[in-house]
Amino acid sequence: MGKMILVTGGARSGKSAFAEKITLQAGLHPAYIATAEIWDEEMKHRVALHQKRRSAVWQTYEAPQNAKRAIADAGKAHDAILFDCVTMYLSNLLCRQQEPLVEAELENMTRAEMDRLLQAVKMLPEQVTVVFVTNEVGAGIVPENRLARFYRDLAGLANQQLAAASDEVYAVLCGIPLRIK
Repeated sequence: MGKMILVTGGARSGKSAFAEKITLQAGLHPAYIATAEIWDEEMKHRVALHQKRRSAVWQTYEAPQNAKRAIADAGKAHDAILFDCVTMYLSNLLCRQQEPLVEAELENMTRAEMDRLLQAVKMLPEQVTVVFVTNEVGAGIVPENRLARFYRDLAGLANQQLAAASDEVYAVLCGIPLRIK
């Protein structure tokens, strides 16, 4: 297994730009694993901003689902992989669940999916660095609805699991990265 880095922060904190920078420093052949699904014009605009910021050196792998496969595929041809982002990927998984939503089942699903991502990273060649981007969603007010509270809690669990397995963890605040592990 190569190096694993987790970058977290709030919305528009600069975490993706920082993660792109350290991914480019980690390797000459970077891959970008994109987890967003475009459902509306606002999300289309957000994706376009991310794409515009990246140069042609990046190869993109679309992975709104089955990210384990995308990590494995990217690891065959790239020495640095940026996974952006864990919380969007988790949102995709959560939105595909059927009612009634059971908190314990969602927690098990989240842990199992993070285990799959970590297993995919462990199977990569030693020289590959993987940078995961995630949102810190638990620092604000308590959400008003059940689904949003489940999402907040699941994101916190996923972030803890990935942080524990990471070699380095950064929090980005106001565009300033702070190394916390």
